Amino acid sequence: MSFTPLHDRVLVRRIEGDETTKGGLIIPDTAKEKPQEGEVVSVGAGGRRENGERIPMDVKSGDRILFGKWSGSEIKLDGEDLLIMKESDILGVIA
Repeated sequence: MSFTPLHDRVLVRRIEGDETTKGGLIIPDTAKEKPQEGEVVSVGAGGRRENGERIPMDVKSGDRILFGKWSGSEIKLDGEDLLIMKESDILGVIA
């Protein structure tokens, strides 16, 4: 993939949730909520301070993250559904 986000933006691939409940019931596609967990695919170089100094990014490619339900903009790149969001929309990194 030849896409790099700009500034403090992050490209994220959603990680799909389970197809069944703990009790074994299958959840139909229409009843599923979009997952709020994803994997960072690519990160920008970081924002800039007023003096022009670059602010380093806290996340890197490959990190598993949690993000807000309505965070980011959905895009289709190389036939894959991805999200572009600002680093500030990320709630945390899963260790």
